[in-house]
Formats: sequence, structure tokens, C-alpha cells
Amino acid sequence: MSEEDLERYEADIELALVQEYRTVLPLFNYVVETERRFYLANEVKVSVGSSSAPTCIEVELTDAWVWDMYRPARFVPSVKVLTFRDVNVERLPERDT
Repeated sequence: MSEEDLERYEADIELALVQEYRTVLPLFNYVVETERRFYLANEVKVSVGSSSAPTCIEVELTDAWVWDMYRPARFVPSVKVLTFRDVNVERLPERDT
């Protein structure tokens, strides 16, 4: 497989992931961004551990979708993220039903 073939393959996978993201976005309440991953979730709990230096942040997600083009199953019932970096949690606007 040539480098060009690999780049085309990865571009196709990423395009499919973007299309999947647009399709599933209305199913979720939160967008969560960490240094390593991007998530959609319906419940988010953030805990900050102040007893350690640097400060550890624990994020628990329930009913989540993971942005990862190499992951075979992106829907997961729960995710726990431990990080010393920034975490961005945004509540999505209410949807009209």
C-alpha cells in the first residue's frame, strides 16, 4: 500500500466519521473535549482531585459516543477519563421534539 493510498484511506475514514458525528449529535446532551479524545455524552460528572500536584481531573461519562476513527464500536455505556490537562464540557442546546 503506497503512502498516497494510506492517506486516501484515512481521509475516507475521517469523512465517514464526520458524517456519523452529524447523524448522532442530536442524540446527546454534552460535548466533552480532552487532550486525547472528543466525546458526546448524555451525562457528565467532573471531579477535581485537589490533593495531588498537578491537579488530576476525573471525568465520568454515561451513554457516550467516542470520536476515534480506528475504534470499531464508538457507542459505549460509560467512560472514565483521568487527566492532568484541560477538559472542556459544553451543554448542547435543547432540541425541539
